[in-house]
Amino acid sequence: MPKEVTDVICPFCGTLCDDLIITVSDDNKTILGVKNACAIGAEKFNHQRLPGRVKRPRMRQADGTYKEVTYDEAIDWTAKMLVKSRKTLMYGWASTSCQAMSIGHEIAEKCGGIVDNCATVCHGSSLIAIEDVGVPSCTLGEIKNRADCVIFWGCNPAHAHPRHMSRYSIFPRGFFTVKGHKGRKIYCVDCRYTDTAKCADKFIQVQQGFDYELLNAFRTAVRGEALPDTVGGVPKEKIYEIAESFKTARFGIIFFGMGLTHTMGRNHNIDIAINLTRDMNEYTKFAIMAMRGHWNVTGSGQVLGWQYGFPYAVDVSRRDQARHQTGETTSVDLLNRNEVEACFYIATDPGAHFPVDAMISSSRKPTVTIDPHINCTTEISDIHIPVAMVGVETGGCAYRMDNVPIETRKVVEPPEGMLTDEELLTKINKRVDELLAKGGA
Repeated sequence: MPKEVTDVICPFCGTLCDDLIITVSDDNKTILGVKNACAIGAEKFNHQRLPGRVKRPRMRQADGTYKEVTYDEAIDWTAKMLVKSRKTLMYGWASTSCQAMSIGHEIAEKCGGIVDNCATVCHGSSLIAIEDVGVPSCTLGEIKNRADCVIFWGCNPAHAHPRHMSRYSIFPRGFFTVKGHKGRKIYCVDCRYTDTAKCADKFIQVQQGFDYELLNAFRTAVRGEALPDTVGGVPKEKIYEIAESFKTARFGIIFFGMGLTHTMGRNHNIDIAINLTRDMNEYTKFAIMAMRGHWNVTGSGQVLGWQYGFPYAVDVSRRDQARHQTGETTSVDLLNRNEVEACFYIATDPGAHFPVDAMISSSRKPTVTIDPHINCTTEISDIHIPVAMVGVETGGCAYRMDNVPIETRKVVEPPEGMLTDEELLTKINKRVDELLAKGGA
C-alpha cells in the first residue's frame, strides 16, 4: 500500500516550505504524489522518477560521446585532476547539504582551490553590504506573526518563491496578524508591473537604475526634509505619503531581490536600503531580508563564513590563509581571465547562467560536474557524476533565506548503487589523501 510522508521540506527555493506531504510506493522507491508544494517544488520531487535519469557516472570520449564508467573510476579521475591542478574553481554548492559543503571545503584546502557559490552572480552584493553596515533582520515566522507593512523591492516572489506570499508575507493569519491580508499594507517597488505588484495595495514604479535615489528619497522623507519634484520617476507627494504610512506601521519588512543587486549601485543599493531600515527603527519596528533563490545558497554562505570568515568566492589556493576579493576571486572573473587550471562544479548549472565567454574558458579545462541530472554544464564536462537528490533521496542540513537551519528529510531511496553528495565527496577526499601521500602521483 502507498504511504504518506508528512512535514517534508521542499528543496527548491530559499523559502524551504516544511509542510509538504509526499505519497510514496510501498517499496519506498517511487514518489507517487506531492501535496502542498508549488508547481516548481512538485516538479523537483517528480524529477526523481524520470525514466531517462542518468544513474551511473559518464566520461566524455574523444568523439564527444559519453561512456558509462564506475564510481571508482570517476572518483580516481576527479581526485587526480584536483591534485594535479594548482588552482581549481570549485563552484556551486547551492543545492546540496551543509555536511557535503564542509567536506568539499576540506578538499579545496588540500588541493588549493577557490570555493564559490551562486551568490557570486546574484546576492553577492547583498553580502558585501551586510559586511559593510550590518543588517537589522528577523525570521520569516516573525513576519508571519507580526508584520503589518510588507515591501517587495526589486523582487517577484509570485514567480521566484511561489508560496512565500501565502506562507509568510501577505496572506497568512499570524498571532498578531489575525486578519491576514486585510490587516497588512503591501507595497511593491519595481521598474515594471509584475504579478507580485497585482497583489500589492500600492505599486511604485521606479525608473530603471534609480533605486538608490528613491531609497535615499524615502530616507529624506522619513526625516521630513525637502525633496525635488520627482525622484526616479516617482512624484515627491507619493514619496511623502508612503513614508508616513511606513512610520505608522507596527512592524515593517523590506524584501529585496536582484532588482536591487543587479542594477546601478549594486551593493550600495543594499547599503542604503539597510540604512532606510535602520532609520525606520527610530519610529517603529522594521527589518530587511534578501530573497535568496536556491534552497541552500544561504547555507553555503554560512558554512564558508564559519570556516573562513567570507560568505563566497573564498580562495584557499595558497593553503596558508583564505582570501576573498570581489572581482579577483569570483568565478566569472577567474574564468574570463583564464586563471584556473580545472573546474569542479557541484549542485549547480553555470552553463545555463554564466556569460558565454566564461563557459568557453571552462570548456577548455578539465571539468567535473556532480549533479543528479543532465544539464548544460554536464554536456561540456569531462565527467558527469550523478548523485542522490538532497532533500528527496537523502537528508541534510539547509539554511532558509532568514538564516534558520532546517534539517531536510529523506523521502525515498535513491537508485541502487547511487552515492549521495556526502558519500561521494568523502571518497574523493580519501583518494586525494592517498595521492598526496604518494607525492601527488
